[in-house]
Amino acid sequence: MVKTTLIAVFFLFFNSVLTFSQQPFEVLDWKGEASLNTYLIGQMKTVYDLRRKSLEAAKGSRAATLAYQAKVRTNIALVMKGMPAQSALNPKITGTLTQDGYRIEKVIYQSFKNHHVTANLYIPAGNGPFPAVILFCGHEDLAKATASYQQTAILFAKNGFVVFVIDPISQAERHQILDATGKPETKGGTTEHTLLNQSANLFGNSVAVYEVFDNIRGLDYLSGRKEVDTTRIGCIGNSGGGMQLIYFAAMDNRVKLLAPCSYLASRERTLEMTGPADGCAQIPEEGKYGLEMSDFLIAAAPKPILVLAGKFDFIDYQGTLESFRDLTQVYTDLGASAQLELFSYADGHGLSKPKREAAVTWFRKHFYKDARPVKEEIWQATAGSSQLLPAEELWCTPEGMLHGMDEQSLVDYHRSLYHELAAKRADFSKQNNEFKRKKIRLLLGLSDLTIEVSVEEVGAGVISGLKTEGLIKKELRYHKMILRSPNEIPLPFLLLKPESEIKQVLIWTDESGKSQLAKDPDSLRKYLDQGIALILPDLRGTGETKDKAAFNDPKYQNKEYRNAMFALHLGQPLAGQRVYDILSLVQFVKSDKLLGAYKISLRSNGLLNVPAMHAAFLEPEIVQLELHQGIRSYLSRLENPLQKEGYSELIPGVLAYYDLPDLISWLSPIPVNFYN
Repeated sequence: MVKTTLIAVFFLFFNSVLTFSQQPFEVLDWKGEASLNTYLIGQMKTVYDLRRKSLEAAKGSRAATLAYQAKVRTNIALVMKGMPAQSALNPKITGTLTQDGYRIEKVIYQSFKNHHVTANLYIPAGNGPFPAVILFCGHEDLAKATASYQQTAILFAKNGFVVFVIDPISQAERHQILDATGKPETKGGTTEHTLLNQSANLFGNSVAVYEVFDNIRGLDYLSGRKEVDTTRIGCIGNSGGGMQLIYFAAMDNRVKLLAPCSYLASRERTLEMTGPADGCAQIPEEGKYGLEMSDFLIAAAPKPILVLAGKFDFIDYQGTLESFRDLTQVYTDLGASAQLELFSYADGHGLSKPKREAAVTWFRKHFYKDARPVKEEIWQATAGSSQLLPAEELWCTPEGMLHGMDEQSLVDYHRSLYHELAAKRADFSKQNNEFKRKKIRLLLGLSDLTIEVSVEEVGAGVISGLKTEGLIKKELRYHKMILRSPNEIPLPFLLLKPESEIKQVLIWTDESGKSQLAKDPDSLRKYLDQGIALILPDLRGTGETKDKAAFNDPKYQNKEYRNAMFALHLGQPLAGQRVYDILSLVQFVKSDKLLGAYKISLRSNGLLNVPAMHAAFLEPEIVQLELHQGIRSYLSRLENPLQKEGYSELIPGVLAYYDLPDLISWLSPIPVNFYN
């Protein structure tokens, strides 16, 4: 009796789970939530496989290695773009702190017009000129005042180096998005980096490029100091500062020595394992041009490089070893093996005491020809030591924020840049539509619009419960379809046909997915009663193919941040990929025996409006466009950088050519209706 009851309970439980797991409007018989990321990983691996083969082919040949290096430098120039115009540095020293064996000057310099950088300059006692070190800070909120950075600067200064510690954008005294009282509106620098980068990408640049520019201008200032020997300048950077160093290494030949700490790894492994980091940690199209992290250092070869790493760092240590192998091959082929070294320690993230000692030893070996090991004194390693100062004492501004100095923030700069580009956008608008379509396809990552499709029906179902004036109407029948295109993501959609004669076809996309539309059968019925056949798709990354929330850190203010940033890395913005999906659906309609004779309308909402606008301009078969909610202009994102989900709609470089109202105007005479 007990056994029978248990069996009954089991089957009841099993059936309830089965019923719960079955979603009537789902089309795919696999977990579609992984489809987009899997596709992107496959695209990335194709690119980096070619990169590996290219580097491997150069092995053993100095000439081939130099050719590889030249190609890398060319590709770096293609992604490191959009730097502001230089202006006078107008440096100010706002205070000096005299310490034991060195002094600290509080420096503010102008990076570009009305945009300033705060930094601390450590100058050793004695007669110079001295070799110099630029120290790039990681993502700590205190930046230059972080204990380990003070300890590093002190150790260098006490061993005969001028040290310039620069505050990065969005940290310490350099927050850019402030409220009316001058306080940061985001909870951390990484969030602000990501929101600012979103706006920068619309102009074709990035926060990483702004940081490189700030650092180049910092080197300009440092090179003008009489205490500095300009033939002996190196740089060290930790974590996010290591990222800054890697980009900087490829951009300025005045630096002679490099020491990245707790950052160098493999871009391919990192993206596959943990996904993208914040907005300053990668630049759009790096993957498109096959640029690995090590390539930015290969571009600087054969300058001496010391790679500092923690064996138990959250930065992937195996990726560090992989990148170091790339560097070893290049340095060997250039006859400079002695110029490259890896110091790894059994600790985690950061510029720990052993890494600081190794770094100063390395710098003294190359700049002072003194290879004796440098040891940090016990008093210096103590966080409570009098040598370490509170952040307030190291401030360059009275209140610890640049906003009180008529500062032009990056938010202000982006707004002004938008208006500066108005004439260029107007000139682009004057071009004929075919010229514009060609450029737009390139911006979207759609160089070839020859689309081949096939479709299969995998099931059918009915939607019941329709009501009209309280009366139950008969159910709606739908067909479950999968649209396939070579080397693309299978696209699930529902097809509903009117009972009467077909007069038109409507492709109806919803950012919440087709299931949300199917839950409102009365709205569907209104279209069907007018003779309109309905196609309800899940564009990639929506509905069945929506990424799991767990893979998208909410601090980045984008619910599909992982895949959106991945797409930018490959030069295939998510908006462009969704345009491809819509055009594929149009191709299906045109080739279908039943539907191909009818006009096509397009309806979308929210984050899918931008793809819908572009698809309507690129595809003449779309004769009507209906847009619900969503933004009407990229300018609105520049004016309010705190808006979420911007990476979903982003097209890099678009604002040099057009804004969304321009695109809408080019659709004439197609009717375009906006609904709030």
